[in-house]
Amino acid sequence: MVATDRNFLAYLDELTVITILLPLSYHQGVSASFYLTDHSEKSPLSILSINQIENNQKYTCQLEIDISFGKQYWIMDEHGGQTDLQIGAVIRTESFDHLFYYDGNDLGVTHEANQTRFKLWAPTATQVKLKLLPPNSHFSEIIKMKREDLGVWSVDINRELESFQYRFLVQVNQEWREAVDPYAKAVTANGEQGVIVKLEKTRKTKHVLPPIESPVDMIIYETHIRDFTIHENSGIINKGLYLGAGELNRKGKDGGPTGLSYLNDLGITHIEFLPFNDFAGIDEMERNKAYNWGYNPLHFNAPEGSYATDPSNPYARIIELKQLIDQIHQSGLRVIMDVVYNHVYIRETSSFERIVPGYYFRHNEMGLPSNGTGVGNDIASERRMVRKYIVDSLRYWQEEYDIDGFRFDLMGILDVATISKVCESLPKGTILLGEGWNLNTPLPPEQKAMIANQAKIPQVAMFNDKFRDTIKGSTFNLFDKGFALGNEHHTETAFEVITGSIGFKKKENRLFNEPVQSVNYIECHDNHTLWDKLLSCLPDADDLTRMKYHRLATGIVILSQGIPFLHSGQEFFRTKQGDGNSYRSPNEINQLDWDRKSEFIENVNYLKGLIQIRKSFPCFRMRTAGEIRSQIQQLSTAGPLLGYLLHKDTHEVILLINPSPKQQSLLLPEGEWSILADHEYAGISPKESLVREELTVDSISLNVLLKK
Repeated sequence: MVATDRNFLAYLDELTVITILLPLSYHQGVSASFYLTDHSEKSPLSILSINQIENNQKYTCQLEIDISFGKQYWIMDEHGGQTDLQIGAVIRTESFDHLFYYDGNDLGVTHEANQTRFKLWAPTATQVKLKLLPPNSHFSEIIKMKREDLGVWSVDINRELESFQYRFLVQVNQEWREAVDPYAKAVTANGEQGVIVKLEKTRKTKHVLPPIESPVDMIIYETHIRDFTIHENSGIINKGLYLGAGELNRKGKDGGPTGLSYLNDLGITHIEFLPFNDFAGIDEMERNKAYNWGYNPLHFNAPEGSYATDPSNPYARIIELKQLIDQIHQSGLRVIMDVVYNHVYIRETSSFERIVPGYYFRHNEMGLPSNGTGVGNDIASERRMVRKYIVDSLRYWQEEYDIDGFRFDLMGILDVATISKVCESLPKGTILLGEGWNLNTPLPPEQKAMIANQAKIPQVAMFNDKFRDTIKGSTFNLFDKGFALGNEHHTETAFEVITGSIGFKKKENRLFNEPVQSVNYIECHDNHTLWDKLLSCLPDADDLTRMKYHRLATGIVILSQGIPFLHSGQEFFRTKQGDGNSYRSPNEINQLDWDRKSEFIENVNYLKGLIQIRKSFPCFRMRTAGEIRSQIQQLSTAGPLLGYLLHKDTHEVILLINPSPKQQSLLLPEGEWSILADHEYAGISPKESLVREELTVDSISLNVLLKK
């Protein structure tokens, strides 16, 4: 039966409420009675209300018996007409959610001795079939699956199925839909089929790294797997691929390190990769014809194929991604995975929608899919099986791929309870970061996983947009200047964000309760790079002046309380030629230009020196708001010069920031002070000269002094 055959429509909207729509053209939309039948028994419905909606008469009816999901029912009217009872808004009710919650850990494909088991959660389906395709064959085998408790369908196959492709056929509301397993761990090129693989063949011995004592000990470096190595002078052999991102001892045209060895030398601790789960936007078999950041998720548990040497080999992407992660760990660095659980690429064609239509996505008061993400759909994380899916997926990546941390894209779409469950479910020490923006999705404000609710999820660090816009100026207004670009109006706010955004002077001004919750950044993959903003903000300045502002702003990121976050290439003035949204721009725009690293090696070395200072002096990595308040003292300075005295353990350190184009003088606290950083030098070995009493601070500069 198809939709055009229905004379009228009937929907199960609650467990005991059916909505019937009779067109006015059908018996004037009038029926005095309705019955529910499964063609063996007939049960009358009680009409609760009648309303006219457009060209239909709407009947809200009470059901007197319990519906058996998985069974086909029909609605009959007084005229002898009938229509199938479709699954309606009932799937978005709490009663449905509790009725069909399945807490097993065996959804998808599991293996036992000589047996492969398939399980799919499809509570509203009336039939489910498994479609199996042997390797190198064009003929599929269709196998009926059995409905079990809690909406789960299963089938056991007692033969070897390695490398078989598979899909599910699901019948809901009299329509058959075909879908890839949402829990698929391996897929064919472009994610068209799930594939059965033996993951034990891909496993490596894990490298146990010493624990990170506190999130503030991290220095995060964000990059994209293709961008990182695709440049012609990267020195990398496997350009743009998983293997290339893990290559060691590669050199650029200046003979200096590139790739992973360069990051090790720079001093960062964590590499944050843009999404590398399977995504849309690139034909994996012709990957060089298009580019994409990866925020079009297709399959959440399978690696992206365009980064593999052979996208048509389901094992290649798994093995090569694990090789990359292993190489990073052997280098002493860690991996943060950018995850996109807030939406799917296209709702209508997603496995979620094809298998349980309407359940996985949030809907507004009109019953239409909500769009807080801006891409046409919001994942309904507050539903129990959606929450379970997110937790299962994260745990899988952590356990199978040894991922050290996760960065949640548009985390404000997700709910606090889901993020709390994630925190409980992952091992202690797993790094969790998120974009805690307040997005327009139909979820009560107190339930959104956003910055305003940071106290409810204290284990999660959030990207600090107040820091970003205070230090560099508005991200969304290219011409707006922040504190580091000489805007004195931001001086007081700059003091607050540099001291961890914990409300140093007034607790009511705090953004976070603790510094470990603040990810401090001024640039990331989104929007314009800082260098491109400076070209717009300072059109009459020379490049040397722009470089000083850029160095100052980046230096503030590195030495502020909280977690420093750098965008790849920021240390050598990365440009995207003015492109403010390069999510599908070509390599020429997005690539990490390793020639600029050679050209601006002085700036690279300066920032490398600041990283060494941060790592060597705990006063730049205070763990708690209490420490910050008791161990940082603001110095008396004339604006816009900012000065701090930091003391921790046996060290006393002064941090001075002068965003002014003029030199500034400062009376120093008593004692002899050596210079660890000034406008041209940064490092843990002090400059030879000592200063006492008064210091002249160069224009547009950051300065670090250590008491002898």
